Amino acid sequence: MRWRFVKRSLRESLFSLLFAAVLGLGLTVSLHACQAQTPQAPSNATTVSQSVAPAAISIPPETMAIAASAGAKGLFNPPRGDVRFVVISDLNDYYGATTYPQEVDKGVKLIPFWNPDMVLCSGDMVAGQDPTLTDTRLREMWAAFDKQVAAPIRQMKLPYGFTVGNHDSSSALGVSGKFLFERERNATAEYWNDPAHNPGVAFIDKFEFPFYYTYEFKDIFFLVWDGSSSNIPKEKLAWVEKALASEKAQSAKMRILLGHLPLYSVAVGRNQAGDVMDNAEQLRAMLEKYKVHTYISGHHHTYYPAHRGKMQFLHMGILGSGPRPFIDGTQPPRKAITIVDVKFDSPDLTTYTTYDIQTLQVIENKELPRYVAGMNGLLLRRDVEWSQLTAEERATCENRLGASLCKA
Repeated sequence: MRWRFVKRSLRESLFSLLFAAVLGLGLTVSLHACQAQTPQAPSNATTVSQSVAPAAISIPPETMAIAASAGAKGLFNPPRGDVRFVVISDLNDYYGATTYPQEVDKGVKLIPFWNPDMVLCSGDMVAGQDPTLTDTRLREMWAAFDKQVAAPIRQMKLPYGFTVGNHDSSSALGVSGKFLFERERNATAEYWNDPAHNPGVAFIDKFEFPFYYTYEFKDIFFLVWDGSSSNIPKEKLAWVEKALASEKAQSAKMRILLGHLPLYSVAVGRNQAGDVMDNAEQLRAMLEKYKVHTYISGHHHTYYPAHRGKMQFLHMGILGSGPRPFIDGTQPPRKAITIVDVKFDSPDLTTYTTYDIQTLQVIENKELPRYVAGMNGLLLRRDVEWSQLTAEERATCENRLGASLCKA
């Protein structure tokens, strides 16, 4: 009896050892396979440690199908920062359109893949700036935006921080001093002040929402100004300065400005007065005084991550119609969407991962111009310093703009 028990115990022990060995081999193979399929970070994506992500958005099958179309390794998802934003811009199609280019739909459907904390938009959500558009048509345009962009984002339970663009509600003035597109501005205000279209941000000061307002999110202070034309009136700039000087702004870990027109030119067809903010150097000095870290803008329809002085500038690519080439650039124009990861303990504070929305490949810094010498000042790519420019590059800028505007 005892011998039978010993033999049975030996058989059970041998079986357990064999099972454990097979299981271990299977796990090793599975882990190796998973690691082999993990996309590698592109060279311009700064590695940051993982932080606690928000509650995961349910990823629809259509999102996964789009992500899978990026290639054998799938769509690259960068390491997560403390806060993550998906940034979109310039969504509109032809004047008066109530439809959107397919890249807009593609970009919105991909949002759950990146699981952001918030979506940001630097303007041109509808296709206005046409005085012949009726009030009915303007409402139809905003209804189309709601159906195709805003409502899906609300359904994802994501806040939406935005600024208005010239095609939403241009602030350009006529000779009488009145808004040339006042009806469009009224339609924009009507849409955004409808409680059904609440963007879900934590307002600090609604001042003249949706044109001027401030809000906070995860210890980041956001100021939105009306950069739908090149001029900001003195009384509005007084509000901007007061808001930036406030305790709320100055106690935040970071300050971000959202506006449509950039301070400095980067694109062909936009390198002229009226397509950048007036008095860019004075505006930058004021923003630097209050330690604004980044200005996110649109309008130039080309992605360019830049710096000048103490500020970072994120010139957003376009999802809508009409991507533009760089000034002096040889690169073909591309439509793009950007992921911004904020890491509070990083010296750079932000990391951008930008995708060509058509190919879903990451746009690397080395693919972009080292600098852009637009009509009102030099911008350096965010990973390039003035000291790293060649003598020929410096001379090109100084011959065009003069030494003072080439001091980035």
